[in-house]
Amino acid sequence: MKAEVLKEIIEQRRSIFPKDYIDTEISQEIIDEILHSAIFAPNHKRTKPWRFKIFRGEEKAKLASEMQAIYKATQPGHLFLEKKYNDIGFKINKADAIASIVVNFSGMVPEWEEIAAVSMAVQNMYLTCTANEIGCYWSSPKLVEHLKESLTIEENQKCLGLFYMGNLE
Repeated sequence: MKAEVLKEIIEQRRSIFPKDYIDTEISQEIIDEILHSAIFAPNHKRTKPWRFKIFRGEEKAKLASEMQAIYKATQPGHLFLEKKYNDIGFKINKADAIASIVVNFSGMVPEWEEIAAVSMAVQNMYLTCTANEIGCYWSSPKLVEHLKESLTIEENQKCLGLFYMGNLE
């Protein structure tokens, strides 16, 4: 019976984008469950290289503004697209919660192993979202390399993207 349920959840796992989210709040219990599932990802020498920060409400609005400002500052004038600028804000504001995905390199194992462990942690989050009928997707725009204000990233860390979450109808 467990194998059937697991198989069904794995097969149903999809990236579902903010345009399909409805404007209702994900309960804190479910957010906690999603994050808790991440810690069961295998990680060599138990380095637990994942670092997640949840953005909701005011912090999420600040993240949207910061990402839009980064886009504006890093695009040469002739490549700046108003639609892309607006889409950045729309996607962030449409999601109920966003988790930054940061890898912490311990120096104890090769970096690729810690990136793989973080990826497996995110897969656990995807599966937990699917089981709870929460839409989600991992976005890794180049802009995240410039996120300084919202994320306190240390020398040995790197942001691998943002994990968007929202309720579905």
